[in-house]
Amino acid sequence: MSDIARLVQALPKAELHLHIEGSLEPELMFELARRNGIEIPFNSVEEIRAAYDFSNLQDFLDVYYVGMNVLITEADFFDLTWAYLQRVDAENVRHVEIFFDPQGHTDRGIAFATVVDGITRALDRAKSELGITSKLILCFLRHLSEEAAFETLEMAKPHLERIDGVGLDSSELGHPPSKFQRVFAAAGELGLLRVAHAGEEGPPEYIHEALDLLKVDRLDHGNRALEDGTLVARLGREQMTLTVCPLSNLRLCGIKRLEDHPLKRMLALGLRATVNSDDPAYFGGYVNDNYIRTAAAIDLSADEIIELAKNSFRGAFLPEAEIERHLAEIDAVVEGVA
Repeated sequence: MSDIARLVQALPKAELHLHIEGSLEPELMFELARRNGIEIPFNSVEEIRAAYDFSNLQDFLDVYYVGMNVLITEADFFDLTWAYLQRVDAENVRHVEIFFDPQGHTDRGIAFATVVDGITRALDRAKSELGITSKLILCFLRHLSEEAAFETLEMAKPHLERIDGVGLDSSELGHPPSKFQRVFAAAGELGLLRVAHAGEEGPPEYIHEALDLLKVDRLDHGNRALEDGTLVARLGREQMTLTVCPLSNLRLCGIKRLEDHPLKRMLALGLRATVNSDDPAYFGGYVNDNYIRTAAAIDLSADEIIELAKNSFRGAFLPEAEIERHLAEIDAVVEGVA
């Protein structure tokens, strides 16, 4: 193991950009399909893995929604979430803020409560058994209408004690944040935190809209902000957290090579960038893989890796005292390996 890999493994980390449905490994997809009698267009785990070859975001989403169909019961959502939590526990992830896509389930006739109950049962177990804390973020599918998003927000109301925020994901191009301005305002009135995917494939203007119209508390992806100097200055000045996902950017062809990733430049510009896995089962790496492979590709220093780990807690929706505790733990680890 390299020195960088040892450092990454040793550092406590938070993951702030993780779609729980995107952690569905091929083996579990196959198992749940058999368990629930669901037909999927794959005859083996190997065929599923072979399908994970994408040329853009939509190619990925087409397979992603097929995989989602095997999730039927509360036990399925528990098994999915618990498998992810066990994996990141081994990577020294101490806090997670995970997205889920209720519309991808309720539109199939799955009860909203089934989804939330299964996911939160796993999150509760992770806190008690693994010491991993968590937040849960409901995402609206942006290729659907704002009216459909309002219907989902209404479904969520009986469960708000277990939901911390709302987000915006799915096909970005042609679906600007402004499309969801009213539903995000309604979510804010309910006391929910707000995040949104912007600037992954969409232009910098989508990031401006996420900030000014959706009033987001955190920005998911945000890579294309670097095309707009005024926007970069604003993000730095406001210390807006960017939840960057390097292996996702590579697999979805946002960059041609990992060596082209802008993460090092983001840090140099004073942006509060973080490292996350996005949809790790589909993109070939969980959070430590994203740190280690990106560090090797763009020559991140140990200090830059430590800063990224600290940013993951600075950008988390945690009380200040808990953030400070995690930052102190990082400092203790660094002292120990120095």
